[in-house]
Amino acid sequence: MNTATGTLTTASIDSGTGLREGYAKVSDTVTLHYVEAGEGPLVVLLHGFPAFWYTWREQIAPLANAGFRVIAPDLRGYNLSSKPGEYTDYTADKPAADIRAFIGALGSQKATVIGHDWGGSVAWTLAMNSPEVVDRLVILNAAHPRKLNEGLKHPSQLRRSWYFFYFQLKGSPERHAARDNWKFFKEFLDAKPAYTDQQLDRYTEAWSQPGAVKGMIDYYRAAVRLGSKQKVLPITAPTLVIWGQDDRYLGADLAEPHQEDVPNLVAVERLENASHWVHHDKAARVNELLVDFLAPARDDRR
Repeated sequence: MNTATGTLTTASIDSGTGLREGYAKVSDTVTLHYVEAGEGPLVVLLHGFPAFWYTWREQIAPLANAGFRVIAPDLRGYNLSSKPGEYTDYTADKPAADIRAFIGALGSQKATVIGHDWGGSVAWTLAMNSPEVVDRLVILNAAHPRKLNEGLKHPSQLRRSWYFFYFQLKGSPERHAARDNWKFFKEFLDAKPAYTDQQLDRYTEAWSQPGAVKGMIDYYRAAVRLGSKQKVLPITAPTLVIWGQDDRYLGADLAEPHQEDVPNLVAVERLENASHWVHHDKAARVNELLVDFLAPARDDRR
């Protein structure tokens, strides 16, 4: 693990929290870039599409101030992390294995894992495949794999997920993404309130990294072309689901996982007037829910 301090490659988050930046080698071919703040039990924040670590800018400081070591990596394919070249490198088990190794590279045996969108899919997979490293699990607007597969059998969800299929085209989605100052990707960031121009500049910087657009889209190519090879196993970690009810990509009926899949589900917190980007739209409430849910992990260390 290589840790650097000082000026971040991407400018410091809006809260002014002192961030440390580093790179962790998690396999022979993949190195993950990350930022971190705070000290205490480990909390790993996993972003979704088309985001990167910066999507957690509203959560990093509150969690660090609550007594946690908070680390937000860029997933493989994104921003400053490694970008394997084949779409087969992006099945959910592979970034999940990255995060398992990442937790160990950070000197920890386990962590609370918080995931949004694709980061939530990676978190679900990690909790199934490597339960020993997941102390507590939080999912924001990411359907459990069984629920998503069920949802995709219905026309209403297929309409919401149209871009899964558009992204199967070769090359044209990548070219489309960069046109008109990244207008297509910006349309996915339909938060309420809208992202500022300054915030969007951070995203366009991340999207502009060599190979990033293809890596980001290859998650969808792998999901559709290869299907789910994941065996659905019960998740033993205490689990909290937070769901923005106005998500235009995932129906609200996908929020609640099956009881047999997540027997230790603590709650599904549905937040009204919140989009897919619930941690942006309702940051104060999300942070309150996170700190309350994570408190046992912190208190057990005292």
